[in-house]
Amino acid sequence: MPIDPEAAFRPVRIAVLTVSDTRTHENDKSGDALVELFTGAGHALADRAIVADDPDLIVGKLHAWIDDPQVDCVITTGGTGVTGRDVTPEALERVADKMIPGFGELFRFLSYAKIGTSTIQSRATACVARGTYIFALPGSTGAVRDGWEGILAHQLDSRHKPCNFVELMPRLMER
Repeated sequence: MPIDPEAAFRPVRIAVLTVSDTRTHENDKSGDALVELFTGAGHALADRAIVADDPDLIVGKLHAWIDDPQVDCVITTGGTGVTGRDVTPEALERVADKMIPGFGELFRFLSYAKIGTSTIQSRATACVARGTYIFALPGSTGAVRDGWEGILAHQLDSRHKPCNFVELMPRLMER
């Protein structure tokens, strides 16, 4: 992807939410991988949390970060499958002002090249909520890596051309 060498890099302050009934800070490999990827790219970790697969808990944490001026973006990992406990997409819909359907579509397109038709089980999604981007990735480290390297590393880089999510941040609250 083209990077404008004359454009300034603007670090994004990213909060990471792991959605899981079983993960802890000691064994959250997907969350660890995600933090390593984006801090390695020059972005900042704004906060990090783990919540159970409960839509009210997810929504509560998302609202707290949406209202925090120190958080530009939230990336969740986990809870995007099709089982009864997978409720992250529904939680995002509860806080969203605008859905970003192309994120999930592109994620599944990229994932198909690696895992074939199994990608259909992913409900990766994204939205904008009161000026904050929220991206929901599946809970595997491979999916986190695919989502970051294939999409977010470019769209959260202010130097990426022809356009990127960062350049739109000042205009997200326009009416």
